[in-house]
Amino acid sequence: MLDSLIDLISDAWWTYPLIFAVALLDAFLPIVPSETMVVTAGVLAGSGKLAVELVIVLAALGAICGDNVSFWLGRTVGPRVRRRFFHGKREQHLERAETMLSERGGYLIVIARFIPGGRTATTFAAGLLHMPVRKFLSWDVLAGFIWGSYATLIGYFGGKAFEDDPTKGLLLALGIALGVAVLVEGTRYLRKRRRARRAEHEPAAIGDAAVDDALDRS
Repeated sequence: MLDSLIDLISDAWWTYPLIFAVALLDAFLPIVPSETMVVTAGVLAGSGKLAVELVIVLAALGAICGDNVSFWLGRTVGPRVRRRFFHGKREQHLERAETMLSERGGYLIVIARFIPGGRTATTFAAGLLHMPVRKFLSWDVLAGFIWGSYATLIGYFGGKAFEDDPTKGLLLALGIALGVAVLVEGTRYLRKRRRARRAEHEPAAIGDAAVDDALDRS
C-alpha cells in the first residue's frame, strides 16, 4: 500500500498540481487524505525527487484555498443551516462559539488546521458567524503555511534518513505524524476535562468547552 502511494506521488510534473488539489479538497471534504499525501511528497523531496519548497508552497496554498471555500460556504448557506438546525441549547453553544471566535479566532483557526474535520468545522463556523474577512485570511494564511511546512518537513527528514528506501522514510514520517496527532488530541482531552470541572464556576471556561465540543463532534 505504501509503495503504491509512493508510486502515485512520483517525480512527474502532475504531482505538484495534485498536491494542491488534494489539500484544497480536504479543507471542506475531510475524506480526502491530504496530510498523508503531503508527508509522502516530503519523503520524495528528501530523496531528491521533488522540490521541497514547491511541495510546501502548493500544500499551503491548496489548504488556504480550501479553507476559503468552507468559509464562504458558511457565509452564504450557513444562515439557513443555523435557522434549521440550531435551537435551544444548540443555539446557546453557537453563541458561545461566536464569542470564542471573536476573542481567540486566530488561535482556533491555527489549532483546528491540525485536527481532521475540525478544520472544516472551524472555517465553516467562522464564515457562518461572520468573522471579518481580513482577520480570517491573515490567520488562515499563517495556519496554511505552518501546516504545509510541518507535513512536508516531517516527510522530508524521513526521506533524508532513508534516501535509498523511501518506504522506510514514509513509515518513519507517518509514525512521527501519528505521534504528534496523539499528543495534540491528548492535550485537548486533558484541557477539556479541566475546563469541565471549572465550567460551573467560570463562564469563560464554558465557552472554551463549547468550542472543544464542536471540534470533537466534527
